[in-house]
Amino acid sequence: MTDTALEAAALGKRFGRLRRSAGWALRDCTFALPTGRVCAVVGPNGAGKSTLLALAAGLMAPSEGSLSVLGGPVGAARARVGFVAQDKPLYPQLSVAETLLMGADLNPGHWDARAAERIVAGGELDPKARIRALSGGQRTRVALALALGKKPELLLLDEPMADLDPLARHELMGVLMSQAAQHGTTIVMSSHVVAELEDSCDHLLLIGGGRVRLAGEIDELLETHTRVSASADTVLDPHTVVESRTTGRQLSALIRPAAPLPADWHTSAPSLEELVLSYLRNPEPAGKTALSGAEEVSA
Repeated sequence: MTDTALEAAALGKRFGRLRRSAGWALRDCTFALPTGRVCAVVGPNGAGKSTLLALAAGLMAPSEGSLSVLGGPVGAARARVGFVAQDKPLYPQLSVAETLLMGADLNPGHWDARAAERIVAGGELDPKARIRALSGGQRTRVALALALGKKPELLLLDEPMADLDPLARHELMGVLMSQAAQHGTTIVMSSHVVAELEDSCDHLLLIGGGRVRLAGEIDELLETHTRVSASADTVLDPHTVVESRTTGRQLSALIRPAAPLPADWHTSAPSLEELVLSYLRNPEPAGKTALSGAEEVSA
């Protein structure tokens, strides 16, 4: 047993190595995600979220650095990891029932048929329906049923709710939260929509431009950042400034306080969305980027 679900050290993934246009999808990523958490991997499209999850699922190898899964090599943990890719790859010629039977055959001794069938039944899917005849949201249900039927210790989800309507999204998020609570499943879920994850996740990994910008327990990150308003000539030193703007005579900023704040500053707690957007709007802010509520490294 380990208390770390994913741990990366200087992790990088490069595509097109032999071409001049070769680029890094991830570069110099160092972080640790604890077990038993629901972690949001957040960032804009093209930030490297899908690449990170594919590396963790063992679908590709890193170009540099290292990544461990559940305390060991990626390949050794594959049987304990469930993965739902963004495109939800399924065999189109199979029926829903045949797909679940395939899941049982591929995971002997580790298959929860009742859980898989319950997820499918929640969408009122005909077990005889072919995968190719299902809508995007219905295919998402089947893919989640396969992943959860495997009884994974770590569940990796790449934009899992993108093609679901609000009601189905709410219902399936409830299923995921129940899985985490009842079985201690660690869930790592990517999205570029912060509001989709804010009420469900307790750990954040923010990726921008292929690099880790912010990581840690969400409550700690919110507590260690403050939104301030003051006069335009206010000096923000020695505080870490994530973002600042001056409009007329008013300065507004998101900071990480390094000392007690002056009484004449107006302060408020940022929302998770404000925190994320402030970091993403400023890829190289002055000062330091927080990697946890108690630790900092240079941006």
